[in-house]
Amino acid sequence: MTDIKVSVIMPVYKVEKYVGKAIESIQKQTLKEFEFLIVDDGTPDNSGKICDEYARQDERLRVFHKENGGAPSARNMAIDIAQGEYLYFMDSDDWAESTMLEDMYELAKRDSAQLVIAGFYIDTYYDENRYLTDEFVTDDAVYPNKDEFRKNAYKLFDKNLLYTPWNKLFKRDYIQSNNLKFPQTFWDDFPFNLSIVKNIDRVTVTSKKYYHFMRARAESETAAYRPNMYQKREEEHEWMLDIYKYWDVHNAESKEMIARRYIERFVGCVENLTNPNCDLSYREKRTEVKKMLSKTRVAQTCRIAKPNSNYMKLLLRPIKWKNVTLTLLEAQVITFVKTRNTKVFAKLKARR
Repeated sequence: MTDIKVSVIMPVYKVEKYVGKAIESIQKQTLKEFEFLIVDDGTPDNSGKICDEYARQDERLRVFHKENGGAPSARNMAIDIAQGEYLYFMDSDDWAESTMLEDMYELAKRDSAQLVIAGFYIDTYYDENRYLTDEFVTDDAVYPNKDEFRKNAYKLFDKNLLYTPWNKLFKRDYIQSNNLKFPQTFWDDFPFNLSIVKNIDRVTVTSKKYYHFMRARAESETAAYRPNMYQKREEEHEWMLDIYKYWDVHNAESKEMIARRYIERFVGCVENLTNPNCDLSYREKRTEVKKMLSKTRVAQTCRIAKPNSNYMKLLLRPIKWKNVTLTLLEAQVITFVKTRNTKVFAKLKARR
């Protein structure tokens, strides 16, 4: 192929039950001028073999096999190989609707955009075949310069549209000329996207939704206990503060979004301690929560944040009071609902 409009990049690791659907959703795209770079990241199951079989029947698919190094290394390897005008990053256990690449590519060409951002779906499975769908979307917009994008970025952060790579189309020469890569770290998507938007000039946003992120598989990392979650969230908050300082954007809307984002994730960090897989004693958990509540930024963000729901306002009360017992108790309730009724938990989370 000499006219590759989009290079689709997909790392693969232990997804033999799902990868076929992911591949077929790209093969069915109405845009035909794409290359599909699939990187088998040393998967121990049959995922790599399944990809090879698809590639034998479709010349647009190229499969690369490497030793396990994590999704960032797999994506970075493909970035160096890619020939498309734009890049698209797919996860191997999700799927995309058929007009996604064509629609996003046409918007990119229309506006000479370096970045196109679309809405997406989260499909939360509460049993084998039934799921609840949440939509993440904002209004159509065209930001033709840095200033317009920066002062409006809070709208995109607020709708969770700037954290993941798979709802975006990226101009390849922008990424390669600036040597932008996925960092070799856990939760690498967010720092990569921050590096993209830090100096971006032309951004187009569409209210259409295409990508289906599948959540609540038993083996999903989103359901796992993370010993260092609080430290990672604190690090992420520093990244947010740093980029807004770099942008020199200090409007009230952006400050409120940053504060609400922090305190919502703070609740998640406390709930992480009540995860069934956390082996800390109750006394150790109390000690951790007490340390967390003592941070100055907790009180500061509680004062600035304006929760969108009464449910979230209620959750924040024990935190505002710095009450360790009640803060842990509500986390235990969240964990109980999360582990016993995924459907109810998903509804509550979506409406927070």
